[in-house]
Amino acid sequence: MITLEDWALIRRLVKDGVPKSRIARDLGISRTTVVKAAASTTPPKYERKQQATAFAPYEDAVRRLLKETPTMPSTVIAERIGWTGSVR
Repeated sequence: MITLEDWALIRRLVKDGVPKSRIARDLGISRTTVVKAAASTTPPKYERKQQATAFAPYEDAVRRLLKETPTMPSTVIAERIGWTGSVR
């Protein structure tokens, strides 16, 4: 993935008439990347898929316990919900 600065540079160089193959060579990236960046109207954005964690099944129970007793220590919460992972 290219940076925001590279994206802006590519778009400026293409606008100035610099050949896409030269831009790709100078920046050390694929010519296809240059073509896509030049055609893109929005800057690149890294997006990561949301993944379930080992804690996800316990989240509702923990929220309920904390709503009832906001100052409950994490070790007590872990014991009450049956958490076997690290307390940290």
